[in-house]
Amino acid sequence: MTMTYEAFKALGLAIDMTRGKPAPEQLDLSQALIDDAARVGHVSRDGIDCRNYGHLLGLPEARELGAQLLGLPASHVVAAGNSSLELMHDVLAFAMLHGMGQGEPWRRAGEVAFLCPVPGYDRHFAICEALGIRMIAVPMNDDGPDMERVEALVATDPAIKGIWCTPLYSNPTGTIYSPETVQRLARMPAAAADFRLFWDDAYRFHHLTDERCRSPDIVGACADAGHPDRAIVFASTSKVTIASGGVALLASSPRNIDWWQRCVSIRTIGPDKLNQLRHVHYLRDLPTLERLMEGHRAVLQPKFEALDATLRSLLGDVPGVSWTKPKGGYFVSLYTPDGYAKRTVELAAQAGIVLTPAGAAFPYRIDPRDRHLRLAPSCPNPAQIEQAALAIALSVRRALDEGARRVA
Repeated sequence: MTMTYEAFKALGLAIDMTRGKPAPEQLDLSQALIDDAARVGHVSRDGIDCRNYGHLLGLPEARELGAQLLGLPASHVVAAGNSSLELMHDVLAFAMLHGMGQGEPWRRAGEVAFLCPVPGYDRHFAICEALGIRMIAVPMNDDGPDMERVEALVATDPAIKGIWCTPLYSNPTGTIYSPETVQRLARMPAAAADFRLFWDDAYRFHHLTDERCRSPDIVGACADAGHPDRAIVFASTSKVTIASGGVALLASSPRNIDWWQRCVSIRTIGPDKLNQLRHVHYLRDLPTLERLMEGHRAVLQPKFEALDATLRSLLGDVPGVSWTKPKGGYFVSLYTPDGYAKRTVELAAQAGIVLTPAGAAFPYRIDPRDRHLRLAPSCPNPAQIEQAALAIALSVRRALDEGARRVA
């Protein structure tokens, strides 16, 4: 290693790797959404004036586009605002206030619990914490959540109302759920009659290799298993087009769609149909979207490769250190030996590299082994990624040296 931690710290750099934000070059790929807004106009295919109220479930052609992207009938799909996270929050809030389907409000049922595969998405956990839902951590394996543990818990505890799932390129591990895991989630008995899979399909199109892994049809799998209302799918174009101005999608059974419409009609008089219209004209169909995603891959793939190469050259010989090499998505999980993640984050921050806080990928921000770090290489440029990876490697080594001196 040619540079010491102190020498790097003296460089005075400032690189933020806390969140999976698209880079400016990625946002530029969809500049036409802004530039062509006047040409698209405000009247939909069916003559709907998109400037006005109405159409709670979205423009018909936006629902059709969403259905094509998700592989479902349009009647199963809602086109909403710009944020799938907002939809997840609202579904949980509506369930707490009104119940899910014909069930009683969850808040009246006593304690409500959710299963949380870990490491997982911090914003999923933040929603549960804000709504007073108890979180139960279950391990994430290479093929999805530990199904032995999940099945045992769900079958015996009626307080467990759902599980968070990111089936393809999971945040932050890049895990791809196996077909067996998907089938077990669809089929498993549940003590709670209104148990739900919260299926966050955020990275469905975000491939980093030539292999285009496919997200399974969980709605169909649940219907075939005799649980037609079990799955609620969330997705969006936020990392496909413009991060702050995409179109969010909710998909589920017709009965759940009716439930959603009843609940959301109190909160809104309709979504941003002008934005939906722009997206329909711009994206058009699945092949067009997939061509756009090749542009995203061209920006992202070199960054992930630079991060992997630098970590491999600087940490490949360190016992107990490992990291993921995902086939898609926005994150890399770095694992230190037990007890060193928090200190690594502190040292990296002192060297000018801001990382997601250690423990963020666990309920209540508690990593019992203090070993997991989430790295987000999407926004910095490749040169900054190499610098950040160097700083992270130096920080890991410094933390381990400190630990060794304490023991000695």
